[in-house]
Amino acid sequence: MKQDWQVRVIQLLSVAGLLVAFYLLLFHNGVLVAGCTDTGWDDCGSVSGPGAPYASIGPVPVALIGLIGYVVIFLVTWLKDWSPVRDYLPEILIGLTGFAFAFMLFLTGLELVVIHAFCRYCLVSAGIVIIMLILSLSYLRNPGEEAAYAA
Repeated sequence: MKQDWQVRVIQLLSVAGLLVAFYLLLFHNGVLVAGCTDTGWDDCGSVSGPGAPYASIGPVPVALIGLIGYVVIFLVTWLKDWSPVRDYLPEILIGLTGFAFAFMLFLTGLELVVIHAFCRYCLVSAGIVIIMLILSLSYLRNPGEEAAYAA
């Protein structure tokens, strides 16, 4: 039997990321108040708040993009035994988490270079994405994977 503990951990992390992204979406829409200060390096309002200039791509909030991304990753890991997904699951996970990593690098770069402030919840989401990418790479390189499918 193929070991897929990495997929299960990615699935759990995607739920955590989904909750963080949902919180950020509610904060962006002005429904919730941020749990961080408005001055210094920890300024959620200037990064992802309702009036933040880089919190949306056009009319679409960045938090909504993250929410959709986490939902897609969760669904792929949940449907891992479905034939079209099963045959290419390691590659699909690398593609999804790799895209999320690149997007996260871009957003964190904006925080560092342009905004000069960080959102702690965005950093938590970035950590989740990094761990999911590492687990995806580990799952791709999982020894004995071919033998499990051949049996």
